[in-house]
Amino acid sequence: MPLSKILRLAAQERPVASFFRIISRVYDRLRGGLAASVVGWPESYLGAGSVVRGTRSIFVGKNISVGRYAWIEALSGNNGHKFSPVIKIGQGFCASERLHISAINQIQIGDNCLFGSCVYVSDHNHGSYKGKEQSHPSEPPIQRKLVSLGPVVIGSNVWIGDNVVIVGPIQIGNGVVIGANSVVTRDIPDAVMVAGIPAKVIKRFNSESGQWQNEL
Repeated sequence: MPLSKILRLAAQERPVASFFRIISRVYDRLRGGLAASVVGWPESYLGAGSVVRGTRSIFVGKNISVGRYAWIEALSGNNGHKFSPVIKIGQGFCASERLHISAINQIQIGDNCLFGSCVYVSDHNHGSYKGKEQSHPSEPPIQRKLVSLGPVVIGSNVWIGDNVVIVGPIQIGNGVVIGANSVVTRDIPDAVMVAGIPAKVIKRFNSESGQWQNEL
């Protein structure tokens, strides 16, 4: 733990509380670093209670930080069906707790992205609800074939708020801000702010003025 954080904790807490909080933080960082190294994430942190499956198909950059109780899965098979999933996460990625990423196709996240708590990103659904071979309501959802209509591609420097849902096929540009509790159902261009269900553009960044401007 950096000295600056130790001093800040010491200034905020009573001595005994400060001591135990510092010990707890140090232990957590060591444990999280070890958990990340086990799944092949260099110089990174993986929060307690997290599950990472399909590690041979998950590729990450350095300095990844994922909070507690994450579920990140590259699913190679389900109910007798085989898949070739790929999950790619760029360097400097940071997510709060309960992140859920699930892929049977491809999910790609750029560099230096920030995700809030309880963000869900998936490239597939349980069952098919378009085209000729659609799932029947009498079929239990857990037994329906996993179907991907395309990948999820998220650019760099993207900030995603709490409880956002993203299901592919989706492409999200660089520098995007997605408001909390949004559901993303369509592609998003670079440098915009979106919010709502379904998410819509509410602001755009004007590079000439250096300001975010309301969408008319």
